[in-house]
Amino acid sequence: MSELGMCSRREADEWIENGWISVDGQVVEQLGTRVHPHATITVSEAARQHQSETVTILLHKPMAYVSGQAEDGYQAAAVLIRPETRWEEDKLPIRFKRGHLRGLAPAGRLDIDSTGLLVFTQDGRIAKRLVGEDSKVEKEYLVRVEGTLDDKGLALLNHGLSLDDKKLKPAHVSWQNEHQLRFVLREGKKRQIRRMCEQVGLTVTGLKRIRIGSVTLSKLPVGNWRYLRPDETF
Repeated sequence: MSELGMCSRREADEWIENGWISVDGQVVEQLGTRVHPHATITVSEAARQHQSETVTILLHKPMAYVSGQAEDGYQAAAVLIRPETRWEEDKLPIRFKRGHLRGLAPAGRLDIDSTGLLVFTQDGRIAKRLVGEDSKVEKEYLVRVEGTLDDKGLALLNHGLSLDDKKLKPAHVSWQNEHQLRFVLREGKKRQIRRMCEQVGLTVTGLKRIRIGSVTLSKLPVGNWRYLRPDETF
């Protein structure tokens, strides 16, 4: 089911446990059941309704918050998702409920000393699209740097560097202004941009993510959040 893009593995387990999945007309009750590639998988309307009620939240993460679980005395960015921090210009007719926090997880990460767009979702399909091994969704960053970068170094940032003994995918890196670079990546290794810059003699002094796929940070204030609109996709 996950491979077919119907849901995430976590959702598949939940749906099976709730009796919402049938294979060739028979309800499946055993997790991990193997089925023939040509079998007909049927998802009940209850599962579809459950999936349609999930929410995805966009947060403008400030510095000094971690993307996932709280660690080393730093709070998780999720603590900022409260009714009073919802962006006043979020006009979606969705009333915030405590249930929107249940199962809400970051789809990707943003370093503790970085700011910008961070996605939280209850929708396993979105999580898989953004952080799955085969994810090809672009992520765009504005990166303030110190140091000297020649044409050769810029070319290496675009393609030619390796991290953790593995070749990096081609990126698109260009100057935004004399102190700031624009990075567009299709992967997200730990502290990737900072480590890439170190390899060409640059020091990152500021990093902000401004876009994931076609969804932009736009005017969302730091520390505020909003719901993903129905017309927005990653």
